Amino acid sequence: MAPAKKRNVSSEKTTESSIKTAKIDLKSKVEQILGSKKHANDVFDVFEFLQSEKEEDVVRATDACTNLFCTLLERKDLYIGKLPAGDEEEVLSGKYEAEAKYQMFMRYRYDSCVEMLLENLSHELHGARESALCCLMKFAATEGQHPLEDLSWSEHHSFPRPLIKGVVDQMLSKTSDNSLLISRFQEFLEMDDVRFYVMSCIRENVGQTMDRSKGSVLPVYQNNALTLISSISLPSQESELCNFMVKQEVKHDDWKATKLLEHKRVFERMWLGFLKYKLPSSMYKKVLVILHDSILPHMSKPTLMIDFLTAAYDVGGAISLLALNGLFVLMHEHNLEYPDFYKKLYNLLEPSIFHVKYRARFFHLANIFMSSSHLPVYLVAAFAKRLARLALTAPPAALLMVLAFICNLIRRHPSSRVLIHKPCTDDEPLEDPYVMEEEDPAECHALESSLWEIKTLQKHYHPDVAKAAMMINTALPVQEADISELLEMTTFELMEKDLSQPETKSVPLEFEPATHLMKADKDVMARHFCLA
Repeated sequence: MAPAKKRNVSSEKTTESSIKTAKIDLKSKVEQILGSKKHANDVFDVFEFLQSEKEEDVVRATDACTNLFCTLLERKDLYIGKLPAGDEEEVLSGKYEAEAKYQMFMRYRYDSCVEMLLENLSHELHGARESALCCLMKFAATEGQHPLEDLSWSEHHSFPRPLIKGVVDQMLSKTSDNSLLISRFQEFLEMDDVRFYVMSCIRENVGQTMDRSKGSVLPVYQNNALTLISSISLPSQESELCNFMVKQEVKHDDWKATKLLEHKRVFERMWLGFLKYKLPSSMYKKVLVILHDSILPHMSKPTLMIDFLTAAYDVGGAISLLALNGLFVLMHEHNLEYPDFYKKLYNLLEPSIFHVKYRARFFHLANIFMSSSHLPVYLVAAFAKRLARLALTAPPAALLMVLAFICNLIRRHPSSRVLIHKPCTDDEPLEDPYVMEEEDPAECHALESSLWEIKTLQKHYHPDVAKAAMMINTALPVQEADISELLEMTTFELMEKDLSQPETKSVPLEFEPATHLMKADKDVMARHFCLA
């Protein structure tokens, strides 16, 4: 055992020594490369560590590359402009001065370094991915101040868009979840010019990728895209556009990145370009939840979202409800004309609505949708009648809320009181003219019917439900009932409430309670089994 232990200690010392040597080598090599042009080939030694399988080596090599190439950019030791056409070896063997050849050589190395760092954004180790991202963004900031493009012929602004596009393309992977990397990238999105060009790059990438897939769902890719897109928030005023990664010296005021209107235009195109394709079912809910607060306020034409909201409604369930909420916002705040809104809401009233986990949200939103006093009476009657019919099979916890909901509808719209004050005769036919299967509330004949279902619920087995149903027997008060406390009520809470009530007095039963097992003559057990 002793020799094995000795070998392990020796191995550990060797590893520590090699790491220490690596630290010294990388630092010294960078200093040598920057100190003398004859050491230019030492850059390949740095690249070897950049491609290592050890996270620590990759991180240290990335830091070395940051120091090396940012210094070269500041010194203007990299070739400026488009590199000559042809193979690198062929170009460098051409008739150029030594200084030009050196700049071309280091420019080729810089491009190779960027390519390797972009690949490391998909590295298995998170530390390698994060260090590569920070290095690339440092390159972008330095390249913005010391452009590698010849701008003398124009007044073009010097933002390194190709480099940013490469970063965005790598984060929008189709095979791996990059949510951690994207969360690290959010700090760079606080810079206004970075955010502006990132939005543009996202729109291009999504369009190209989804067109190649012919519109088929790509769950991993679309999740990465949504994670990145939803992390983008715009300022509310143009004066807030003051945090820039690249300081423009020429015509700063003409730069699109300084205009809030341009930001909103790119923001709108980015979201519309993403939402025009079919999404995974779970993703619709994520978008609809943030639609009202994070998307619509920054769009110049919010009504363009109608196609997405219509497609989301067809998904069903809670997503349909959230889609209707988005349509309702567009109708009331942006003057959208959507005549089928209440018809779609009416068709969501199904028996399952009382048993799903989003029941409270549904009736909260439905209460808002039906709050207008200008709704036609036939529509109010249709909703009240359909809810009353569904109440016949609803659990007690839901019934308390539904009955209060129906009474509130009748309070808001006095013309609908005909449903509870309809005169009747003994020879009236028992057939109900209301058509439950009709999808159009205008054609269901609700006004010709009555709320006999609530009369039926007055004999419900639960006393609280029976008491709530009795409300229609008297004149309804003007003040609406507050249903907020009833929305979240569950069967368990209802039972707890009943159990917490003080003990009730005894009531007469249909049998004589027994006091002894075998005593009285009338007792069958005593008559047949008593030994006395």
